[in-house]
Amino acid sequence: MSLAAWGTLAIVLGAIAMFASEKVRVDIVALIVLVALVLFELVTPSEALAGFSNEATVTVAAMFALSLGIERSGALNPLIRQLSRIRRPWLLTLALMLAIAPMGAFIKNIALVAMFLPLALRVCARTRTSPSRVLMPMAFAAQMGGVCTLLGTSSNLLADSLARKYGLTGFGVFEFTKLGAILAVVGIVYLMLIGRWLLAQGSEADLPNPSESGSYVTELRVKKGSPLVGRTIASARLGEAYGVYPLELLRGEQHLWAPREQNIEAGDVLLVRGEWERIEDMRMRAELEINPESHYGASNGKTRLLVEVMVRPDSPIEGRALGELNLQRAHDASVLAIRRRGQVLRDALKDVRLIAGDVLLLLTSGDAAGLRADDRFVVLHEREDTRHTPRRALAAALIMLGVIVVSGLRWLPIPIAALAGAVAMAAAGCYGRRDLYKGIDWKIIVLLAAILPLGTAIENSGLSQALVDAGMRLVGAHSALAALLMVYLLTALLTELMGHNPSVVLMAGIAVSVAHAAHADPRPFVIAVAFAAATSFATPVGYPTNTMVYYAGGYRFTDFMKVGIPLIALFCALSMILIPRFWPLQ
Repeated sequence: MSLAAWGTLAIVLGAIAMFASEKVRVDIVALIVLVALVLFELVTPSEALAGFSNEATVTVAAMFALSLGIERSGALNPLIRQLSRIRRPWLLTLALMLAIAPMGAFIKNIALVAMFLPLALRVCARTRTSPSRVLMPMAFAAQMGGVCTLLGTSSNLLADSLARKYGLTGFGVFEFTKLGAILAVVGIVYLMLIGRWLLAQGSEADLPNPSESGSYVTELRVKKGSPLVGRTIASARLGEAYGVYPLELLRGEQHLWAPREQNIEAGDVLLVRGEWERIEDMRMRAELEINPESHYGASNGKTRLLVEVMVRPDSPIEGRALGELNLQRAHDASVLAIRRRGQVLRDALKDVRLIAGDVLLLLTSGDAAGLRADDRFVVLHEREDTRHTPRRALAAALIMLGVIVVSGLRWLPIPIAALAGAVAMAAAGCYGRRDLYKGIDWKIIVLLAAILPLGTAIENSGLSQALVDAGMRLVGAHSALAALLMVYLLTALLTELMGHNPSVVLMAGIAVSVAHAAHADPRPFVIAVAFAAATSFATPVGYPTNTMVYYAGGYRFTDFMKVGIPLIALFCALSMILIPRFWPLQ
């Protein structure tokens, strides 16, 4: 090999070691690789910066925005409410996989797992099920769905971009679907019949503690048609069903005696305590409304903010009742809930007398600038209100469908269609003006842009050809199918060590060269790289969704190996049978 090839190999091995160690962030590793390639003159400055304008990088950023619009608009809330009613662990596992896998084909799987993870944990707590039985199959299903279309995962987009770079015909949006759908069905069956028995049993999930610090107290008004009407608080078992704990039942100006035994009527107000996400879940499922918000009025198309503020020490409002603040006039804000450390509040919100350190959750259609300037409060956190109207949810779903149709029919290039969809979602108010840049995972964008020149260096330095020659000596006189198997297994191994996107960059050029050496069509080889990289099940670091559930599920590293290695072997065997059928090697 040439000196340039040895230098490139050293950078590749160093990158693999840093990716595998997890001691340095993946985007920083990619930037280190980029700088090293330029310093050693393995790529030109223009080649080094080409990744930032690459179609795959732009499309992934736009797809993050589209996924954010689906999440923020509440388009998935009806499905989430239905899933939250499931009480049997095995049925919850199956339902989550069947729901997430199809959506993973069009929505970024990281965003999907982030949306469904709190739901899965809540249901596990309610049914006293170990989260370890549910979360890993959920993460795997997101990967299975992601590989089904070109838009489902960034590694598919990278494989398409690199295939075009090497002179091959690009892939269609649904070209991967026929193979991906078969693998997803087989994978779900495996996880239900075999994989679930290999999962760690874990300890029983604890139910929420009613005295838990950090919980809000708020008022929920019972609407007509609520399933709580006619039931007592005791029989409704709100703590077990929702993780929200009733403190008082208010009827008009009355605090009813023995509230747990009183029948709930429409118009009654429940004073409850719990985490805000759980209160929101109960509000939607039990058809309630937040009493302080009921007189606040509709948003009238305005972007609304949820803002957490703390009462300052020595604030002039200490000792005053909450109802006297008149925040509606001063900041166009309504107090939705209050949190007081170490104390359970049992008064109606308007009667609570504030002390320093109280945290108020405000809903405002203005911005937080006025609240920051108010010397009575310290703004702790602000986020745009996710409880949007059904109109926004419908708009988000239709825009996403439009992007899929337009790109699938090739009316517009995929990056342009995705960018147009992101702009349309912003115009429709599907996400707020502050949410977009927070919602994009810039580590992934920088990783993609900075790691792409590594593929150029591997090709230009001659390292690719040297590796191909070594691989073909290993394959010997065997058929092109043996070469395809070698590419698949090597990609799968590298993915578990360094992640799916770097492994695609490293292997795409090698796969094309191997195909030429085996006198085969290169497209099936690139497809093998895409599928092997996008279905990483053997370690918690090979794919971001695995990492997300690793800590939440209480898994050990070996748990992924026990469940994931047989699944990878199953997918590999099926791919070796099906890829040549769908994309002939010759």
